[in-house]
Amino acid sequence: MAIEQYSNMVRRLCMIHLKNYADTEDIFQTVFLKYVLSSVSFDSKEHEKAWFIRVTINACKDFLKSFFRSHVTSLDEILEMPAEMPEDYREVLEAVLSLPQKNREVIYLHYYEGYTAPEISRILGKRVNTIYTLLTRSRQMLREKLGGDGYE
Repeated sequence: MAIEQYSNMVRRLCMIHLKNYADTEDIFQTVFLKYVLSSVSFDSKEHEKAWFIRVTINACKDFLKSFFRSHVTSLDEILEMPAEMPEDYREVLEAVLSLPQKNREVIYLHYYEGYTAPEISRILGKRVNTIYTLLTRSRQMLREKLGGDGYE
């Protein structure tokens, strides 16, 4: 079933873009509702996975551009929750989340989902050389934020 197979990936993508659990759950529901109502037929599992990635990213972008989002302050911004993850993980996560959106996307897809640059190119609809450039620049930004080459 698609929900079992793609739920973790969709939630992670949403968290990378939205940085908020409640908004992540809203977009999660939106993505799977689109899937259920969609009449698209997939050529393969990879095609289906790429569809979920593209729809999730687009839904997050639409949400971030919405009027409601730009005129509301999140509770997460007001109340800082105590972190339950090790300091090293939190430092890396904060560094990745502080990257511009286009850089976060390629870092996530490459390092977490295991996609190659040509595959990311097809998923995001960008040229392969653009993806290589984004990966190189993103790694450099992370090196600067994390202070060295130890996180490669």
